[in-house]
Amino acid sequence: MTASPPLDTKVSFTVNGQPVSVASDHPHLLAALRDELNITSAKDGCSPSGQCGCCTIMIDGKAQVSCQYSVAKAEGKNITTLEGVDEAERQQYADAFAACGGLQCGFCIPGIVMRAKSQIDKKGADLKREDMARHLGAHLCRCTGYVKVLDAIEAVAQGTPVDVSMPSGIGSRGTKYEASALALGDRGYVDDIRVPGMLHAALHLTAHVRADIVSIDSSAALAASGVTAVFTAADVPGDLRVGIIYKDWPVFIGVGERTSYAGDVLAIVVANTRREARAAAALIQVEYNVHRPIVDAHAAIEDTEIAVAGTTDNVLSRSEYARGDVDAALSVSAFSVTETFQTQRIEHAFLEPEATLAVPNTADGTMHVYSGGQGVWDDRDQICAVLNVPTDKVTVELVSNGGAFGGKEDMSNQAQTALAAWLLQKPVSCTLSREESLLMHAKRHPIHMVYTVGATAEGKITAVRARMVGDSGAYASVGMKVLERAAGHATGPYHTPAVDVSSIAVRTNNPVCGAFRGFGANQAQFAMEGCLDRLAEQIGISGWEIRKRNVIHPGEVWGPGQIMDDGCLGAEECLDTIKSAYDVAVAEGKAVGLGLGLKNSGLGNGFREIARAVVHFRADDIVEVRHGWTEMGQGVHTVALQVAVEELGIESSRIRVIVDTTRQLGFGQTTGSRGTLMAAASVKLACEEAKKASCAVGVDYMGEYVIDWTQHLGEPGVENPTIHSAFGYAAQLVVMDKTTQEIEKVVAVHDVGRAVNPTLCEGQIEGAVHMGLGYALSENFPSNELGFPTNMTLRSLGIIRPKDMPPIEVTMVECPQPRSPYGIKGVGEIGLVPTAPAVAAALHNADGMWRTTLPMKPKNNDSNE
Repeated sequence: MTASPPLDTKVSFTVNGQPVSVASDHPHLLAALRDELNITSAKDGCSPSGQCGCCTIMIDGKAQVSCQYSVAKAEGKNITTLEGVDEAERQQYADAFAACGGLQCGFCIPGIVMRAKSQIDKKGADLKREDMARHLGAHLCRCTGYVKVLDAIEAVAQGTPVDVSMPSGIGSRGTKYEASALALGDRGYVDDIRVPGMLHAALHLTAHVRADIVSIDSSAALAASGVTAVFTAADVPGDLRVGIIYKDWPVFIGVGERTSYAGDVLAIVVANTRREARAAAALIQVEYNVHRPIVDAHAAIEDTEIAVAGTTDNVLSRSEYARGDVDAALSVSAFSVTETFQTQRIEHAFLEPEATLAVPNTADGTMHVYSGGQGVWDDRDQICAVLNVPTDKVTVELVSNGGAFGGKEDMSNQAQTALAAWLLQKPVSCTLSREESLLMHAKRHPIHMVYTVGATAEGKITAVRARMVGDSGAYASVGMKVLERAAGHATGPYHTPAVDVSSIAVRTNNPVCGAFRGFGANQAQFAMEGCLDRLAEQIGISGWEIRKRNVIHPGEVWGPGQIMDDGCLGAEECLDTIKSAYDVAVAEGKAVGLGLGLKNSGLGNGFREIARAVVHFRADDIVEVRHGWTEMGQGVHTVALQVAVEELGIESSRIRVIVDTTRQLGFGQTTGSRGTLMAAASVKLACEEAKKASCAVGVDYMGEYVIDWTQHLGEPGVENPTIHSAFGYAAQLVVMDKTTQEIEKVVAVHDVGRAVNPTLCEGQIEGAVHMGLGYALSENFPSNELGFPTNMTLRSLGIIRPKDMPPIEVTMVECPQPRSPYGIKGVGEIGLVPTAPAVAAALHNADGMWRTTLPMKPKNNDSNE
């Protein structure tokens, strides 16, 4: 075993042409660059595992993953980060990624740019697209699906001129807001922010998912080098529990209390440096009284013991509704199918781990918190409740995050970091490690579904019965809403005369499950689409034909009883548009699979949704556009900008988009594919107010948009409830080689209502297809009998790498949504709803096997028979 170098030794090398010396005790070169030299273009997505590629730099002209490169090994080396690349070359990459739409959240892109540079430096215009995809094997991008990333790299390699114009009004393709700065790593994330006197914090998590805390001994941690303080539940002056819907998620588990899942926090350690805080956090000693973990969702329903401390029932929620006589309809059906489906737990794998910076203002007794959460107003309110202070004492500013997909709705470390900063009256920064992130935030629900679907001899659906049980893990998060959404979407985009649906969310000691792109709709429609394909085979018609015969039309009753409006015309238009590609693939003898899906936009279910925006003309000719939604790569800032340009007739270069809690503009989370719709509506109304007053300088012009015309699922006395105000629709075709079962391409036809920015819409769809293919074929986040997840690295998650992605052909149709600004529908979630069922159908077409369990394995895998 190699001895550690003395703490006072230095290692010298050259960075971006400048000689530097750094401490030798950094865990890796990335830490030295970021924490000591404050070089932040190289991002830390997974250190020290080296599995995301975000920290790629050049060492002696060769691309290297810096979190796997020791500081000692860097002695005498010549290191180049993106900051040190020639400015003209930097601009070339920035322009290409911006113009091609080659970035969304942007967190992974600086590392990808450095990898691309290394290859283009070697091969120039001879660099082939497929070779570059292979070289990106060390990199993950969770947002883009890699299509436009490779487009951008190809443009640089070929020297292809690109158009970097900012977008104009609605429907234009201009570049994403802040795209150039994101591509170069110049627009920082929370962990990139540096303030004077900033301390660093680290968390100590539980070692058992269900155990009483007998004692917490922090004496060794307090005595460790550089440590300022250790805080536990005993130090919280206000509420100990937070939550978006139910306040059941403890900020800390204290002495005498019981843990409920692997991500429970016991203490936060604050020190001068990140490495000192982490080292000290490991020194905390905890005495446990361990209890039996409750990890089987079905068994938990009847278990006499309670899984989660402070609750009284292992059933979190039940969502039920029925229309017509299902038993009678099934009894006279010419064909029927009964099948059991099981989907898996999935990790979001956003590339930026959760981070918070809290900065107290000792002069006025307030605090400024920088958060990457999906609802900064919720963050503010919950932080203030924990601190027991009025909401005007804390301002939370959104720092556009490095991906979320629903996984940053619940608070992660915001409350603990804010508490430490408030008590110390010093700035405190806390960033989770990848392992902590995997343990702490909510995942996609695994759902067990038993379906029975009947049809007439002509292939018309007669009835659907569905029984669902979802493992929601320990804390509520939005688990009850996910299972409610699964129930509401149980019948897919089809007219169904008789329905009987029951959906249960169960508390266990497994990882918490909550919001994730698709939000229950994808699980339910994997089952419903699978049943349709089985019926089509029985009847002797194609998968396309059975969907055509049952697709929902305006005026028809859908699922929970909603009478659909003209917005649903998009479902059939998607189906008709994809028909030619379907017919060609069949004629060519390919294995084909088709999926048709719908996904709501907005919360619906009787929730009164409010969105506000402010337009403010400044004396320096800048126009501030403030809204209430989190930018996490999907482009909501760009949407706000384009609406302002459309309505005000001004140049996009004048606009600055801002999200913070200085105005009460946000009401809830950026979730449910509603950001584009709600932001566009509220900004449009704010612009109209400004125009009425001749756009005077120094005035906040506010627009408020309200959706208050939905009803609850199964609401008594309401025969035809309007469950949701808007839906997006999509048809996807998977074309597969019958022999190898290799996917040759995916054709994605999506009804977006109105494409505010077609380039960004395409990117959302491509990224969703990538995620959907992983969901279908390879991704999983299982946990063991102790309640702990077993896939604890990014590579183990099964995310599809660039070289393994098939081509994606995107077509957008625009069937306007009534009562929606510009006819907009959501696009963020619907993109993966049809993917898994389309893959399942293609696999069946190839080998005759019906798959029922995700992920599915090609080539006759016995586990999915």
